[in-house]
Amino acid sequence: MITDKEFIASKPPRERILLTAHDLFYRDGIRATGVDKVIAEAGVTKVTFYRYFPSKNDLIRAFLDYRHELWIAWFTDALNRFGGRPGGGLLPLVATMEEWFRKPIYRGCAFINTVAELAGVLPDVVEICRSHKQDMVAIIAELLPDSPARQALANAAAIAIDGAIVRAQLESQAAPEKQSLLSLQTLLLALDALPAARKIPEQ
Repeated sequence: MITDKEFIASKPPRERILLTAHDLFYRDGIRATGVDKVIAEAGVTKVTFYRYFPSKNDLIRAFLDYRHELWIAWFTDALNRFGGRPGGGLLPLVATMEEWFRKPIYRGCAFINTVAELAGVLPDVVEICRSHKQDMVAIIAELLPDSPARQALANAAAIAIDGAIVRAQLESQAAPEKQSLLSLQTLLLALDALPAARKIPEQ
């Protein structure tokens, strides 16, 4: 069976750099990961690196774009596997999040982490991260019946998910029950139970 390192090593230089940065940025943090470490792990020269990414900031933006595509594809697929369907309700989100929270390498949301690390020094990443969250909300909204409250409920569900994502980092991955998931389920059940015709103020 091919290993992750062998898989990355088989890729062209730009993709190899990006995949390496993705793993390091997510695992260790963006500030803690220097360009030299990415270059060494990717097995490229500095000339090759800077040909594709003139600065670390360019690499950060590319990392976020790649992470967005990867995560949204997984999120959509997992929701389908756990019974998510248009108008069917929010509960499939709990099993979807559990699958993610129990992955061997879980370090929370890359976009929340990036805003916490870089919002003050690289403001444009906030827009990238906001766009990612908007796409997540749009997918969540599809789980809800069409109603005046749909967008507000989807926003509320997304906030509950973000809270669970942060809380899950404080919990043991091996724990048979996770408070993050139990609380998320409680909140989603409450949102599903709200009258569909009720007008909820937009957040």
